[in-house]
Amino acid sequence: MADNVTSLFRTGAHSPSMAALARESGEAGPVDFCIPCNPYFPSPRMMDELTNRLRDIITYYPSSADTITAELCNLLQLPPQCVAMGNGSTELITWIDHLLVRESLAIPVPTFGRWTDQPLETGKRVDMFPLQESNGFALDPAQYIQFIRSRGTRAAVICNPNNPDGGFLPKQTILAFCDALADLDLIVIDESFLEFADAENEPSIVEEAVMRPNVIVLRSLGKNFGLHGVRFGYMVANPGLAGRIRSMLPKWNLNAFAETVVFMLKDYGAEYAESLHMVRRDRLDMARQLSMLPGLTVYPSQGNFLFVRLPVGAEGTVVRDRLLTEHRILVRECGNKIGSSSRFVRLVVRPQEDVRRLVVGLESVLYGTSTRRGAAVSELNQGAGYSSGTAAVDRLVGSTNGQGYPGLAGAANGMVQQPQPPQIPQQPQQPAQLPQQPQQPARLPQQPPQPQPLVAAANGMVGQPQPLTAAQTRGTTGMPGGLTAVAAPGQPQGFPQQGFPQQGFPQQPEAMPQPQPVPQQQPGGWPNTPGASNGAGWPAAGGVNRVG
Repeated sequence: MADNVTSLFRTGAHSPSMAALARESGEAGPVDFCIPCNPYFPSPRMMDELTNRLRDIITYYPSSADTITAELCNLLQLPPQCVAMGNGSTELITWIDHLLVRESLAIPVPTFGRWTDQPLETGKRVDMFPLQESNGFALDPAQYIQFIRSRGTRAAVICNPNNPDGGFLPKQTILAFCDALADLDLIVIDESFLEFADAENEPSIVEEAVMRPNVIVLRSLGKNFGLHGVRFGYMVANPGLAGRIRSMLPKWNLNAFAETVVFMLKDYGAEYAESLHMVRRDRLDMARQLSMLPGLTVYPSQGNFLFVRLPVGAEGTVVRDRLLTEHRILVRECGNKIGSSSRFVRLVVRPQEDVRRLVVGLESVLYGTSTRRGAAVSELNQGAGYSSGTAAVDRLVGSTNGQGYPGLAGAANGMVQQPQPPQIPQQPQQPAQLPQQPQQPARLPQQPPQPQPLVAAANGMVGQPQPLTAAQTRGTTGMPGGLTAVAAPGQPQGFPQQGFPQQGFPQQPEAMPQPQPVPQQQPGGWPNTPGASNGAGWPAAGGVNRVG
């Protein structure tokens, strides 16, 4: 049964659904540290109301998407002409790619897989800008801009915060980035996880996006509201861009659950605001507890998740499988994310009681003993056998045994085009350089190895750290075919402190709709339209970011 459950992770780019895990295991779902959902919303009171209305919700047609969108815009104080709602942000990404990405798209990696896979599936060139592990996966906007210019890319994406590492850029930095690339066909700022950020009081650029000819802001609702299964999200842009996407969406692309939740939200604003506060609090506590485990590296995050590097010798796929089968804990192993490796996992922020259970499970799997036979470290030169969901990416991973091209990161940063070693200090680049390590333990069948902790040396226990696998040393994946990268001319000089010089808004391509005038605002200026919220926006709680 355990093997059947873990086999579900080898069938695609994303983790299996909770329903699939429950069907295969015949048990209730595990403690979920994988799906980045708000664990504190809906509140019990709101969930009870949804339960009482379930029969009507699943029996009758929903209202049209325009009706649901109008209610959301009234709640968020956004002009309906500037908003398009989708059946999850993935539906909007799909139509953005089909309608507005003409030939090429740039995206920092690692990131959300649909931003790399979707354009590849429609024959676009995807220019992937590698975030450096040595720099904590932080995005340098100046280097990214130089990379975009050197490639001649026509569309650019920034996820803020980024998934899976939680990296964050301040609002003024994002606006300066947009101004510097005002001549591109399209810029998308994916703010799907921005509600969980607390680095700024007002980090979103939705108000500024409607005034720019080529900027789209993407927002999620399912992640914020703890309702991934409802499938709803929205985008904000100038009326021309928003209208073009909206015109392609089906009349009933939003279901009755989405309609019910949107119309209920005005009564649960205070509870939603409190849920965000609790997630931010728990993020700090969870990072502190994980950082105390020997050999674990926890990267700073502004999302509702933490990006964690496992200790040397730990194979993420084995850690994931053993946490699931031995401790009923589900985590997101990131070996099939381009720009990451199997040494990294993403852990969703959860209540402290669940985190204590996670810590106990990690201590057992990484440092302790287990009744399960076999060490939790892959054999040498054994890459992770996963599908990214994209044939071109799979061919790359297969042809390089998951290691990619070492010189890519240096080329992207304008360095000399010499192959660079993986960003893992003091580790052998080639496992073959460790002859003292037995590469074929199976040659001694009469004495099968006893289970060993993943990181015996980390806490002074007996045992040698295992050599890194190819998947662990993969780092940034190379760029064959449609995935290309070249060296930027010269070393970037750093991101300007006062923003970029305005480059104007040149004539847009015919495929790009011209910006239309934003609807006339009420006295006091949009979005602070008077109403039940007294112009404060929803939720009207001090120090809490607007949903919009």
